[in-house]
Amino acid sequence: MSIATYTDLLAAVQNYLFGRTDIAQRIPEWVTLVEAKLNRLLYCRQMEGRSFTLCQPQSSTPEWLTLPFNFQTLRRIRIVGLGAQSPTGTSPRLRFATQAQIDDLRCTNPPVGQPIWFALFGSEIEMVPTPDQAYQLEIVYRSVLPPLNGTDDNGANIATNWLLTSYPDAYLYGLLLEASPYLYDDARIPTWSAAFTGAIDAINSLSDQALYNSGPLVRRLSNARGYS
Repeated sequence: MSIATYTDLLAAVQNYLFGRTDIAQRIPEWVTLVEAKLNRLLYCRQMEGRSFTLCQPQSSTPEWLTLPFNFQTLRRIRIVGLGAQSPTGTSPRLRFATQAQIDDLRCTNPPVGQPIWFALFGSEIEMVPTPDQAYQLEIVYRSVLPPLNGTDDNGANIATNWLLTSYPDAYLYGLLLEASPYLYDDARIPTWSAAFTGAIDAINSLSDQALYNSGPLVRRLSNARGYS
């Protein structure tokens, strides 16, 4: 049988475990555990997302913005326009600052204007200077995996995702690895662990090939200000 949806995956796990029906209620729990591992281990291009948001100069805290709901780690933030206007001219990148540095920068720079720096605080960013206009920001980030049988940002059920569609073995081996200790089948733990790790490594390696084999590597020279 194919493994194309969440329901297919549940059936496949039971098939690999000789049709045991007594574990049916445990499999969704294992899916959650496997996805938690995948979010920590996958570093591939499919995990990257892009979102646009507007600064809110009329709000009570215009220097703060909420990050995308599926945010995990940040790649970059750029100013790409004003309001809903199409991007024009340059797209300056906001510079990263630590939580301590952002306070110092706020004290030593104009209080309002076009943001230059940002710092991460939980699920929000703080910008300096405080935005004086509705700047449109492009946020490129590493996202979490869309959870199977969960809901997306529109409230629709997630029956499949890019990982299950392209690499169902990663899910299957991860679930069988979770099942082994529960079933006291310690002898199979090394087998499923090696298969799961191998699948993750292969996905990450394939992503590296796609990202870096598209052209020759060129040495990048830094300017006097470095890369910040």
